[in-house]
Amino acid sequence: MAFSHDAPPLPGRAVIAQRWSRALFLHWRADAARLAPLLPPGVRPDVFDGSGWIGLVPFVLSNFQFLPAPPVPFLGTFNEINVRTYGIDDEGRRGVVFLTLEAEHLIPVLTANALFGLPYRWASIGHRVDSMDADAQDAHTVDYRSRRRRVDGAARGPGTRLRVRVGDEVADDELSRFLTARWGFHERHLGRTIWAANAHEPWPLRRAELLGIRDGLLADRGFEDLAARRPDSVLAMPMDHPGFVTQFAAPVRVR
Repeated sequence: MAFSHDAPPLPGRAVIAQRWSRALFLHWRADAARLAPLLPPGVRPDVFDGSGWIGLVPFVLSNFQFLPAPPVPFLGTFNEINVRTYGIDDEGRRGVVFLTLEAEHLIPVLTANALFGLPYRWASIGHRVDSMDADAQDAHTVDYRSRRRRVDGAARGPGTRLRVRVGDEVADDELSRFLTARWGFHERHLGRTIWAANAHEPWPLRRAELLGIRDGLLADRGFEDLAARRPDSVLAMPMDHPGFVTQFAAPVRVR
């Protein structure tokens, strides 16, 4: 099994672009049979080393734009956190299946729900990066915290709080590529399963260590047991990396 960290060309013109940075990837093994009912019709669990995988992925998003228009004003830079798994369809397209996505700004939440059917939720999210050693530019710890908001804006729903130490060891192997080199997503929208391709630079991944977690987002999707044990993989972008632009093509129907 070989996974490329280079994105294939988009199957059509890009319709959305956004910049991603400061991403963390926490992943746990999970029984594929447990994941199958959560996937859209026509998509089955994608497995590695005999296991399905569940991810908790916070990152920073900026420069959100509907192409060819310029970035949407007033959005600026904001945080997202997603709970995700991985699927493959009958045409061999490997992608992300989002179980939930938390976002700080309401406009992208409403837009993504309308265009793609993505399960976005409005949330209060923050992050902080601390340098561990002034002489080691890549040595950082990063904290992410979130709490889902109600329609009235009150932060009352499930959330997460986690702290990760980012190392300087480069991560580029079959598992890291399986978990992160995902060139699209599958979703159920308006009664049909769709595939939306994306393209971006290869992830500049480093090995990382989870220092602490108090999580309710996994539990909200029925995986409360996962956060009670150590992740099977922890990866991170270097916190001083400027990030990269990701482009999405219009979705197509999965037959």
